Amino acid sequence: MIKLDRQGEVFILNMDDGENRWNTTFVREFSAALDEAEASTGPAALVTSSATEKFFSNGLDLEWRASKGEHRGGDREAFGKEFMALMGRIITFPMPTLAAVNGHAFGAGFMCALCHDIRFVRSDRGFMCANEVEIGMVIPKPELALFRHKLPMNTFFETVQLAKRWSGNDAVAAGVAQKSEPLETLLEASIKRASELARLGANREVYGKTKQAIYGENAAINQPHGPAYMLTNPAAFH
Repeated sequence: MIKLDRQGEVFILNMDDGENRWNTTFVREFSAALDEAEASTGPAALVTSSATEKFFSNGLDLEWRASKGEHRGGDREAFGKEFMALMGRIITFPMPTLAAVNGHAFGAGFMCALCHDIRFVRSDRGFMCANEVEIGMVIPKPELALFRHKLPMNTFFETVQLAKRWSGNDAVAAGVAQKSEPLETLLEASIKRASELARLGANREVYGKTKQAIYGENAAINQPHGPAYMLTNPAAFH
């Protein structure tokens, strides 16, 4: 399901399960790969991609959710909590992270890509989309918060309310992604950029704490006070 390789200072997490749909087994395999990368020392960065050219990740494993009895997807009851915790872990992962989105990224797959620091996308095909409203699901509030933190306001509205499908170049123009590349150079370009940023991951504590200050408990940008008050009363905001 998940393969982790290393190229110099860059860990390459390769999702290798067809459409890479999310179930509990997939969550736990992904988490185990992150454990290995995080346990390393020295400069490091993470690139997440897919072994399937058509799909980065096609969202929730609906067949597994609808099935009964034993299934390779694992414990159905554990999924919601463990999946959300994994997304929270990715967004605060203590090294630079880059999603090389080489195909469709829908629903949970889109969430995963957005939780990375940077997104490089395939220029010629593939869509990024929060398709919950299309399939009759209300987007959970933690997911809405993720989208609001990561997307410009107009892009946020079109994403969550209108279920807009962002193609590669449109995704870059809208601020969903940072760069588009042809498929044949996407992974190479992603690894190159991750290598440039790997030095920032040498101090895992600082890099992780900075992300926590942005996205974690009592995040700086969510404080009720404005920056003028915070700057003149710094002791109140550790």
